[in-house]
Amino acid sequence: MRFPEDVPTLSDGVVTLRAPRESDAPGVLEQCLDPESVRWTTVPVGYTEADARTYLLADIPGWWRSESEHVFVVEADRDGVPSYAGNIGLVARGDGRAELAYGASAWVRRRGVTERAVRLLVRWGFEQLGLQVVEWWAHEGNWASRRLAWKVGFTFDGTVRRHLSQRGELRDGWVGTVLPGEPLAPRHRWLDVPEVHGDRVHLRPLRAADDPRVVEACGDPTTSDWLGQLPSPYASGDAATWRHQSACRAADGTAVVWAVADASDQLVGAVNLFDLEDGRSAELGYWTHPDARGQGLTVEACRLALRHAFLDGEDGALGLEQVHAFAAVGNQASRGVLTSAGLLVQGLARRHVLTRRGLEDAVAFDLLREEWEAARS
Repeated sequence: MRFPEDVPTLSDGVVTLRAPRESDAPGVLEQCLDPESVRWTTVPVGYTEADARTYLLADIPGWWRSESEHVFVVEADRDGVPSYAGNIGLVARGDGRAELAYGASAWVRRRGVTERAVRLLVRWGFEQLGLQVVEWWAHEGNWASRRLAWKVGFTFDGTVRRHLSQRGELRDGWVGTVLPGEPLAPRHRWLDVPEVHGDRVHLRPLRAADDPRVVEACGDPTTSDWLGQLPSPYASGDAATWRHQSACRAADGTAVVWAVADASDQLVGAVNLFDLEDGRSAELGYWTHPDARGQGLTVEACRLALRHAFLDGEDGALGLEQVHAFAAVGNQASRGVLTSAGLLVQGLARRHVLTRRGLEDAVAFDLLREEWEAARS
């Protein structure tokens, strides 16, 4: 293959993928010095404009000639001028497999440019290279990359421990795939965690600064006794793991987890809607920090969560038909919260909840959307 004459130009009318030019070097340098690029990619530290020219004029042409990588420059409008917006490519892995690789300039992020570029590239790879699968990899915690992969139809296939190498360190990696003929669009809902405000509490996303309060609450003997699935003893690492798992469940479309915060924004508990079946139902769960018990704060938090569950189309509300919940028969405080929040007793679920003593019978509660609407009127 000659270069750059035989490198195709791909465009959707907004974003263009093309062969590199020497004039792209300042854009490559700007991108590779950006802290987010350094954090999440293998770009060398201390990148120079000479490195950028080598990348554009030697590395990329060499990869095209060897067919080991097919790398394009991404071009998009910047203040009315077609400009370098990043790079994107398919790295050959053999047997009809290729790995998606890309980097975006800081100025173009959150504008949908890279999303368009990925769709152009993946379609081209399937149609012109005859690929059977395109893989997506990202370092665990790279939420921007995971959200992009979700938008363009990649599955999320899990975490592979110590799989990705970055500057001599092995890091855990997220992986996903897309196959020919599959829609390059989201496969499921990504649940955002909006702020929901009440009179005395508000629901908001969890933060690292909440970890000490989470440790206090989940290490409390009463909480630990009734929530037998919690680690015991409960440490700061457990709180960080829970935050991460909560974010993953939102990304999977299966749960929304909030911190319950008071007027000073201090965490006083947590409430969540989990095991979510889109458009149908979810289970309500919660716990309360010891110094916030007996004040009605968790009842208000549960009512706010129910509002988010049953409303449709407002701030990402879920539009569910039913919310159910369970409380151990002996947990009078939890049963009181559910009753005060408006849920109705439906019966007994035998050996349903895990406490420190083992599986115990639970009182089953639920609430239908029309019942919630009637109670509000």
